[in-house]
Amino acid sequence: MVVMCELERRNRAVLRRARELMLEGKEIPLTYQVSPLLASSWRRSAEAGLMPEGRLPDAARLSEPQLAQSLERKVKLVLQARPVMEFLHAQVHDTGSMVLLANEHGVILQVFGDAQFLDRAERVALMPGSSWNESHRGTNAIGTCLHERRPLMVHGGEHFLERNGFLSCAAAPIKGPDGMLLGVLDISGDERKHYSHSLGLVRAAAQTLENRLFESCHAHHIRLHFHALAEGIGTFSEGAVALSENGWIIGATPAGLAQLGLSAADLGVTPITRVLQSRWEDLLDQCLRQPDEPQLVTRVNGHRLFVRIDPGKPVHGEAFAPPPHQPSDALATIDYGDEAMATLIGRARKLMGTPIAVLLQGEPGVGKAYFARALHVSGPRHAGPFVTVNCGAVQENLLESELFGHLPPLGGEAWPGRLREADGGTLFIEEIADLPLPLQTRLLDVIQKKQLTPRGGKPQDIDFVLICATTRHLKAEVEAGRFRADLYYHISGMTLRCPPLRERKDFSPLLTRRLKDLAPERNLSIEPELALAFANYTWPGNITQLTNVLRAACALLEPQETRIGWQHLPDDLVEELRWPVPAAATTDECGNLRELSQSTMARAIALSHGNMSEAARRLGISRNTLYRHMRACESDKPHIE
Repeated sequence: MVVMCELERRNRAVLRRARELMLEGKEIPLTYQVSPLLASSWRRSAEAGLMPEGRLPDAARLSEPQLAQSLERKVKLVLQARPVMEFLHAQVHDTGSMVLLANEHGVILQVFGDAQFLDRAERVALMPGSSWNESHRGTNAIGTCLHERRPLMVHGGEHFLERNGFLSCAAAPIKGPDGMLLGVLDISGDERKHYSHSLGLVRAAAQTLENRLFESCHAHHIRLHFHALAEGIGTFSEGAVALSENGWIIGATPAGLAQLGLSAADLGVTPITRVLQSRWEDLLDQCLRQPDEPQLVTRVNGHRLFVRIDPGKPVHGEAFAPPPHQPSDALATIDYGDEAMATLIGRARKLMGTPIAVLLQGEPGVGKAYFARALHVSGPRHAGPFVTVNCGAVQENLLESELFGHLPPLGGEAWPGRLREADGGTLFIEEIADLPLPLQTRLLDVIQKKQLTPRGGKPQDIDFVLICATTRHLKAEVEAGRFRADLYYHISGMTLRCPPLRERKDFSPLLTRRLKDLAPERNLSIEPELALAFANYTWPGNITQLTNVLRAACALLEPQETRIGWQHLPDDLVEELRWPVPAAATTDECGNLRELSQSTMARAIALSHGNMSEAARRLGISRNTLYRHMRACESDKPHIE
């Protein structure tokens, strides 16, 4: 039963009176319409020693080391949950809501939210490290969901603590392939902006996350996907089980267990022939001969299912897991098999935990920001802030305050600055080459002294790991006098070049991953002819362009469609793919980066029929940046790598 409250039918005064009666040991009248589930949760909250207007126990918040340990223990859950949470937040971002991931004890691990609501949410500790277990926070969606192990909603005055009465929260449990409870996915927002579909959304998102965890855990096992409808296979509502080579069920999604009428206790002790009226060898042979066609089978209870088998990846050795020495951090999630990227990731991984500054170089759209975030999440400061500032996107007269902060003017407010916000975590500076020379001097001073002095203020100690990125050849900028040499050597402790998409050998798995991230609830594919055209295309906007193309294509798909075709692409891209312009010369052929950049920009401008805004979009940069690079080329100035 879902704990729900319609604001029009329930007012806080009635709920408050019902709670008072419960605390006095009296029966709550049926006219108060308090569900047994809600009343039971209130009683548990009172038995835990909580009072509606009382203080919280000290155990309601973890220290930073404790939070870091919790994140480390749940790193796989956090990594798999991130794209699901981003997708979920995109659905509710206009409602002033936030999306939260909590572990099986109710401790919040990760938060995505609207800035305006976050300030208010922080006052009730709706932030990483806070425990929302029922014994600490009373009746609430996260804690009550953990106790009941079912999706539910807690709205407004239904919360046991008065301080949480402004919230409307929906939560769903997350279970692993072994049936164990891993945590909770939650949507919390202002009760005045209550979103009626939040419970359905969070349930679907939790099921999608469970499917992702299942696929990740059993990638090397035979997997059986099934649904009562053939069209249901590949959707978030499908059931799935992992099978041993002789057909025993060794793992399952919660939906898979439910559709087969099994429980977690049946895993490892139940052959698939105990639930299906088919010989395992016959079923395997039939599905592998027609891998794309769902097969109709009958359960032992007479119900019918459509099934499809994924044979899994071949492995050797005793276990079906990757070798124990293979890392499973966030950097590993961007390694799709390209040798250059693997080398890049390997070098970056060795820098984790050191104070060495990293300089990322590469064309626009190659994923420098994504790489920087993965490096942060994989490192020992992953529980700290990851703060980004783009020097090319902030007006020069505002950039100093943006970076270094300022004291409050008369009647105004103080701004700590991005450097102060990054204290204890990672500071990522994009387009560092666009930082004006005077500010380069200030940044160098902060790096050398590890102190920040806001305008009109006193020095403050500061500690962060620095990652910078640029599309220009920074050493050549130093030689031309546009960038300080001493700052260059401080920020380039390790320079890493992110390869452009056209040079990578992992296009196919990268494309597959992008599709899964953009539409995790659908089993999408690309028409073979179009997939070949994609593979042969130079992608001048790199991963950013590819992602935007796929996002637009997913939006154009009809609900019943699962394959992206030419009709789902922008007209200009179709023109380029069908009638490609000869590729730009390589660096060796043209002799230097200036000629390569000129050729790349000229190609983009030609394809855009002289429209500079369109050309800039194709290159993944702003129009002003394009003009600046063109002027640099005309005067023999280096720019894009």
